[in-house]
Amino acid sequence: MRVLFAGTPAVAVPSLDALVAAGCEVVAVLTRPDAPIGRKRVLTPSPVAARAAELGIDIIHATRVDEAVTAKIAAAKPDVAAIVAYGGLIPRAALDVPPHGWINLHFSLLPAWRGAAPVQRAVMAGDDVTGAVTFLLEEGLDTGPVFGTLTVGVGPEDTAGVLLERLSHSGAVLLAQTLSAVDAGSAAPQPQVGDVSLAPKLTIDDGRLHWNQPALAIGRRARGVTPEPGAWTTLYGQRVKLEPVRLRPDISDLQPGAVFLDGKSVLVGT
Repeated sequence: MRVLFAGTPAVAVPSLDALVAAGCEVVAVLTRPDAPIGRKRVLTPSPVAARAAELGIDIIHATRVDEAVTAKIAAAKPDVAAIVAYGGLIPRAALDVPPHGWINLHFSLLPAWRGAAPVQRAVMAGDDVTGAVTFLLEEGLDTGPVFGTLTVGVGPEDTAGVLLERLSHSGAVLLAQTLSAVDAGSAAPQPQVGDVSLAPKLTIDDGRLHWNQPALAIGRRARGVTPEPGAWTTLYGQRVKLEPVRLRPDISDLQPGAVFLDGKSVLVGT
């Protein structure tokens, strides 16, 4: 089966590798353009672009999928498109190109946490269980019918980064299985069922810790914004990044916002 793969960050690379290993003919990769990285702002390919180059796969760079990009996608003649964290909307004209549509790997149990930051929002909300699904992409925000689902537990010390890394590998297996079922004609996507929640992209302000909140909520927020955008607070009017952040239930005599030095650790009351 001829597959167009769309993805950009490192969490999408295991899925690309899984499709290649499963024998899919990946005819092209759609990814975001090279971006400036580091202090010297050196233009650097996305992790998916770098991996595609290693595999000798044609690369389509695009900030957005316009008419010209859609023409390039059509020229690749994919039977299906697989998408993992590409970072842009796919318009109707492009959705209609592959006969089997676009299959998205999303890192939540839809319809929970529709949007750009599902893992981060799940950790911040204190979810005990999350997972990943493959679903048929539509014009709506993560609204399409679901092909397959996997679930994972969220540990008390799991950061969003750690959890997303785990899901990127287990989700890659799920995506390969879904495409195999589509190719065999046995896939049967089902409508999403359950309560809808949204997972908008995180901002720097999401990382700010408010010490008048319960310690458990602060800990969840800190883990949810790790590694990006990162947890922070203010000290003497200056923003201070905090890493790592751990709960200390053995200490209960600090007032909210009070600071105490304990060896190499800084304790803050809540």
